[in-house]
Amino acid sequence: MQITYKPQLPQTKQPIIIIGASGIVKDAHLPAYKMAGFEVFGITNRTLAKAQNFAETFGIPHVFESVADAVKNAPENAVYDITVLPDQYIEILEQLPNGAAVLIQKPMGNDLAQAKEIVEVCERKNLVAAINFQLRFSPFVMAARSIINQGLIGDLYDLEFRVTVNTPWHLFPVIKGHPRLEILFHSVHYIDCIRSFLGNPKSVQAHTYKHPAKDLSSSRSTILMNYRDDLRAVINTNHDHEFGPQHEESYIKWEGTKGAIKAKMGLLMNYPEGLPDVFEYTIRNEEGKYEWQKVQLEGSWFPEAFIGTMSNLMRFKEGSDTILHASVQDVLGTMEVVEKCYESSGE
Repeated sequence: MQITYKPQLPQTKQPIIIIGASGIVKDAHLPAYKMAGFEVFGITNRTLAKAQNFAETFGIPHVFESVADAVKNAPENAVYDITVLPDQYIEILEQLPNGAAVLIQKPMGNDLAQAKEIVEVCERKNLVAAINFQLRFSPFVMAARSIINQGLIGDLYDLEFRVTVNTPWHLFPVIKGHPRLEILFHSVHYIDCIRSFLGNPKSVQAHTYKHPAKDLSSSRSTILMNYRDDLRAVINTNHDHEFGPQHEESYIKWEGTKGAIKAKMGLLMNYPEGLPDVFEYTIRNEEGKYEWQKVQLEGSWFPEAFIGTMSNLMRFKEGSDTILHASVQDVLGTMEVVEKCYESSGE
């Protein structure tokens, strides 16, 4: 059995211009692009000193004073990487050249109405636009998809995300006070990942919860995505487990008629240091029994999965990939589920 879990790289050079200089750019985007050998042509940020600091640290040759300045000086085949907050997306997209390729940070807007506006701008300007839902391209998700697509665990009937961790929200001051914190900025990854396996659900039931002693809009959620009466898709997140690492959990589990897969997402545990990922699967043998096997995968969600989203965009732009997996049009389905979650939760 061959398990494919690394993304194919583009065949052509497409210089990247990064718009924004947040922590995730330093921790994930730039390390991933360096690993992949992608050329980062330039960077711009409202606080220019941060962009200059990143340029010095990562050897980026050009620092631009504004988006307009970056566009004016960009190579013809540049790919734009927007890493700011959703409120700025439309303003930035309007400044990009018609037909440009652009990767946009998740989520695709603060709500469904804003998501639709983003799609409208992208389509009007003929942008080749994708959202950076990189969990789809993490090694453990790609490995699971490879096994499932080979039919090795049979028909999928259960897909579960469970996260019980102590998330240090103070490390994310820009989003900490957002009125739609947990689902929009965290569980949205899991909603999108489930959709990438199962498509759009028929209906959604959800509730998102506050913590009695924390000044957060929400920090725990339960989400049911309904497909068929024999297919369960569930997300349970609890970011308030402050009781030490012994009973922390962070996993995805796929169950099928002939086997199962479980992936431990170590990144989220003991954050920000994290723990190693663990990837296991079991397939029914000729005797009808199951034995779990561990597979050592190279890389993790951060930063390696960020290679996948950018590679897919570049390959689609050059014509070597026929599907842009996290296109703005596809991700509109994710944002529709997010909106239904908040409606179900009584917002």
